[in-house]
Amino acid sequence: MVLSVSERTFTQEVLESPIPVLVNFEAPWCGLCRIIHPLLLQFQSQCGDQIKLVTVNADQNFKLSTTYRLKSLPTLLLIENGTIQYRLESFRGRDDLRLALEEIKLNYNKRYSSYSSAKTVDVGRK
Repeated sequence: MVLSVSERTFTQEVLESPIPVLVNFEAPWCGLCRIIHPLLLQFQSQCGDQIKLVTVNADQNFKLSTTYRLKSLPTLLLIENGTIQYRLESFRGRDDLRLALEEIKLNYNKRYSSYSSAKTVDVGRK
């Protein structure tokens, strides 16, 4: 089950979370959002308690959409200690997302030994 977060609960559930949070900005009309949902659930189960997955309805949470400068949906942000570590946008389907999520898992495990600055992963433009 994925926790749905709003502007009211975003700070507590995401920015103040003791573990990294993968935020999925989506909308009910977004077909790709529905297509990738099973992959996100699989990612969540593989990460266990290391990464929390939440969704934000971009249409109903305009301030968050503006704050995080959403250009397209879905947009995924991995936020740790209030800071964006990864930004996933412009992916074209499941395979693009699967590769990006694998990169997050690999880099996330490495981050414990050497901390890196925020990255933007734009998998749609190669």
